[in-house]
Amino acid sequence: QNIEDLSIYPNPVTNGKIFIYISSKDNLTKEIDIFNVLGKQIFSTVLTGKELNISMLSKGIYILKITENSLSETRKLVIK
Repeated sequence: QNIEDLSIYPNPVTNGKIFIYISSKDNLTKEIDIFNVLGKQIFSTVLTGKELNISMLSKGIYILKITENSLSETRKLVIK
């Protein structure tokens, strides 16, 4: 089962933006895990709103694992 109406924007991230917005139909508290392309977890946080600070990430491709209400989904995030 997927998280209903999950959206992550902007993606790809450009122009040195330091926030992405993660929203879903229910907008419940989300657990966010960020992995690099080698599968190593590099960041983990709990998101209560929609705004996620990504200033600690450099340019590249990342995998976001988003968990909300025991449902989990992975998405690719590109930072240019």
